[in-house]
Amino acid sequence: MEHKAISIRPFIGAQDFELSRSFYRDLGFEESVLAHNMSYFKTEGIGFYLQDAFVKDWIDNTMIFLEVEDVGRYWNELLALDLPAKYETVRLVPIRQYDWGRECFLHDPSGILWHFGEFNK
Repeated sequence: MEHKAISIRPFIGAQDFELSRSFYRDLGFEESVLAHNMSYFKTEGIGFYLQDAFVKDWIDNTMIFLEVEDVGRYWNELLALDLPAKYETVRLVPIRQYDWGRECFLHDPSGILWHFGEFNK
């Protein structure tokens, strides 16, 4: 196949759709409401669909890796947002160093695990 991909947009669910919408706006994503039960969240030309759908096994096994330019700076910005104080189930995990690079972690209000990483150059 020869084609040029434009974007990849995963679909993720939410245990509490309104809470998750608020969380992702606070995280800095821009929301476009598509329907009463679905929104598209984007930043810097990339994004994902958030659905008002909760399937525990699916949510518990959803992970998203977002490559960032400077994970140290991103971590400091995450800390400044103080999301765990605003969202009861949100958890932050500090930066870890690996042979491929560094990453930190964020669990969203439903439990979806976000990896924010920077590859070695």
